[in-house]
Amino acid sequence: MSRSLKAHLLLLAATFVWGATFIVIKNALVDATPLVFNAVRMVIAALLLVAIFFRRLRAVPVAALRAGFVIGTLMWLGYEFQTAGLLYTSASKSAFLTGASVVLVPLLLALFWRGHVNRYTLGGVLAACVGLYLLCIPAGQGLSLASLNRGDILTLGCAVAFAFQIIAVGRSAQHFDFAHLVTIEIVVCAAWMLISIPLADRHAFLRLTPRMIMALAITAVVGTVACFIVQAWAQRFTPPTHTALIFSLEPVFAGLTSYIVLGERLGSRAIVGAALILAGVLASELLGHVQKPEAEISDELGEEVA
Repeated sequence: MSRSLKAHLLLLAATFVWGATFIVIKNALVDATPLVFNAVRMVIAALLLVAIFFRRLRAVPVAALRAGFVIGTLMWLGYEFQTAGLLYTSASKSAFLTGASVVLVPLLLALFWRGHVNRYTLGGVLAACVGLYLLCIPAGQGLSLASLNRGDILTLGCAVAFAFQIIAVGRSAQHFDFAHLVTIEIVVCAAWMLISIPLADRHAFLRLTPRMIMALAITAVVGTVACFIVQAWAQRFTPPTHTALIFSLEPVFAGLTSYIVLGERLGSRAIVGAALILAGVLASELLGHVQKPEAEISDELGEEVA
């Protein structure tokens, strides 16, 4: 099995975990506010990563520290914008707008790094975007510029942050030890979250119930430590556009696990949306590729972070 194929499969597995843990997180938020839950989860993950990679962290290049700081800050901004946006918009709109990062990744690559995407990958991105709309936005609840409220704008900021994070991880991973990147990323994200709680969460609370302990264990160990190690390693061999498309499957996996565990049923509109996302991913993976050589893109990043 080639490294590229292994990387794609591992990213798919990580996306499945993130989608499957939606139920766990949703249930846990009865015992904590979102910002507190995310902060505790990240702190636990940061401590575990430092313990796992302690020896490799003794000599971290300054450039890797800078890259990890940027990636961790982008991750924190994504979570903060998403959480703040949920106060003013619906969960369905939030899911769709967050998933819009799948469209933003190739656009940002083209705008800032002169990346070129062929018609198959572009078609896959557009199909996934339409699928996200059908999956996340209920019939009769349209989405237009005129309908965007404060929460929608904040959530768009989340999509931009996550799109840049995907690009930054993919490009930085070409130059630095993935253990350095993922550890610094999570430590920085956890630090920003702890700092922001007293500023953004007036009603912060956490109850250490059995449900909460299980949720923290699952999301910190599997959903954060394991999955972000996978992302940091796998994006060395996966174009950012492909990564974004794979990540667009998260709401599909969330719907699938909700159906299996909770018996929630997807309507025909949502099923069509899920099928379009899957078709978009398959079109990109089987037919599409980023035309600009990854080595050339990576050299540009090396000049930026050096």
